[in-house]
Amino acid sequence: MAGKDASGRTPRTDFARFASLRIHVSVLASFLALVLLGADSIGTRAVQAQQAKSAPVAARSEPAQPAPMAVVNGEPITRQTLTEECIRRYSQEVLDSMVSKQILLQACQSQGVTITQKDIEDEIQQVATKFGLSVDRWLSLLETERNVNAQQYRNDIIWPTLALRRLASQQSAVSQDDFRKSFEAEYGPKVKARLIVVSSRQKADWVLQAAQANPETFAQLAKDHSEDRATASAYGVIPPIRKHVGDPNLEKVAFALQEGQVSPVIPVGNQYLILRCEKQLPQTYISSEHLPQIEAQLKERLAEQKTRVEAADLFQQLQSKAQIVLVLKDANLQRQHPNTAALLNGRPITMQQLGEECLARHGKDVLEGEINRLLLIQELRRTARIVDEQDIDREVTRAAEAYNFLKKDGSPDVEAWLKSVTENDATSIELYVRDAVWPSVALKKLVGEQVEVTPEDMQKGFESNFGERVEVLAIVLSNQRQAQTVWDMARNNPTDQFFGELANQYSIEPSSRSNFGQVPPLRRHSGQPVLEKEAFRLKQGELSGIIAMGDKYIILRCLGRTQPVVKEFDAVKDELHRDIQEKKLRLAMAKEFDRLKESSQIDNFLAGTSQAGQLLSPRTATPASYDRPASPAAGPVKR
Repeated sequence: MAGKDASGRTPRTDFARFASLRIHVSVLASFLALVLLGADSIGTRAVQAQQAKSAPVAARSEPAQPAPMAVVNGEPITRQTLTEECIRRYSQEVLDSMVSKQILLQACQSQGVTITQKDIEDEIQQVATKFGLSVDRWLSLLETERNVNAQQYRNDIIWPTLALRRLASQQSAVSQDDFRKSFEAEYGPKVKARLIVVSSRQKADWVLQAAQANPETFAQLAKDHSEDRATASAYGVIPPIRKHVGDPNLEKVAFALQEGQVSPVIPVGNQYLILRCEKQLPQTYISSEHLPQIEAQLKERLAEQKTRVEAADLFQQLQSKAQIVLVLKDANLQRQHPNTAALLNGRPITMQQLGEECLARHGKDVLEGEINRLLLIQELRRTARIVDEQDIDREVTRAAEAYNFLKKDGSPDVEAWLKSVTENDATSIELYVRDAVWPSVALKKLVGEQVEVTPEDMQKGFESNFGERVEVLAIVLSNQRQAQTVWDMARNNPTDQFFGELANQYSIEPSSRSNFGQVPPLRRHSGQPVLEKEAFRLKQGELSGIIAMGDKYIILRCLGRTQPVVKEFDAVKDELHRDIQEKKLRLAMAKEFDRLKESSQIDNFLAGTSQAGQLLSPRTATPASYDRPASPAAGPVKR
């Protein structure tokens, strides 16, 4: 829901969107929601309500204040504040998933479908076993790799999977005809063939005429004329054609061909296909001993596939029949239905329920961002600095200009920039400013006066960006012994062509390997002083020594030097100054933020972590490498 930062990067460092789980529940990916499990949850709330009623009056007369979610240098972040921030960012997507889950829940209630806790645990056990893992290991893997905890997995994924499966199973059954077709597709006869695919009927007729005139040239015709690259590169060879798995007309034509015979033109969609039968393959023989097991496995797989399709169709039907009123962002409806996020078949989903769901699903990540924001607020307050609207406007304008969002007169096109950074992630300008621009401006306020661009910086920056570069071929190897062997071979046959062949055979770095050693020219002050020193020492045609770079070993062959792009320093002085200043500023911002975080007392009760503040470290900026930045970053504190 958040947009890009002021530099165009997505501001989700602190609460990144969870990656979709590509596992057995792909049907449910569009509406996974973190909600309570039906009757069990309702029963729990009923017990809690009864306990509250029976509590002594004196105990209820002064309700305890809810514990804070975090305390930063003695300043709390309350549950209400965190819930509001979660709603601000995730209300729509969480509400959509809640509505979807409630549609399923109401369908289960109306059809008498019950999912027990044992059903859920059995399903988890089955899934873990399928992947060859214990349940504990599987749940741990989900949390570490997908950021989905065990309770989310049970509620978010397993319950909807089982609910849809149960609902769909009442409507779907595997018929004998389904089984026959599936068995025939798997074990029946097949056609080994070559294929030519073209997009023009005229071209198809011409290719067919050439193939019929000389069927033995079909493979070459496929290579030269097929517009499907995968089959063209294989001289038209395709996997054997089976029954009941593709276009019925294509299958009918294929199974009617004799060995060596070329088919007529077969229209399929907007393409035209020509087949040549290589061989008619008989059905697979299955012994009577193995037949029952194969039939059972095939029926189980077919039932699962059919249920999955039926489940998807069923949910679409349930969704289309449901009466859904989204109140959340409609001012008129909010007045009619206060404290209501949505109405589903007349039943409300309250704002309190929505807030709890947002908090449960995204609270930890949003809280990290709020802690970071509070650290900046506290430091601005301590140093008597403020971030005002003019500062925000200047930062947005700077970002628009840096990314070449310009009007015809050359001025920054802020409107176009804001549209660009908000449209892809469906965020609002308010969130973009809060989560990306404001933190950048705040950090710049805190460190701006410390950043200085020296004459040495300017000179190195000019040499790095506009000076001559060394054109080289490179081989990257993973161990010194092999590097020595390759170096000996390169020395004994000192030609560019042979060096390129060595790179193609031995280099472990994909680009240099696929390009026969060619890499971008090396420049000065790029942050790799050892490599630069060796490269600029070389003369054309000369072989370098073996250059150790961490756990890699690099061999270079010099091709020559490039001509300087710009010779006049004054022509690029202003642009260069801005680039270097921005880069040093970003480094200083990152260092200042690290200093603030390390020196602060932070108790994160939601994550269960606590950090005692360290002694304040001096605020100094680290020297930058002098390459021009790929993007003018706005700052390290983003969400």
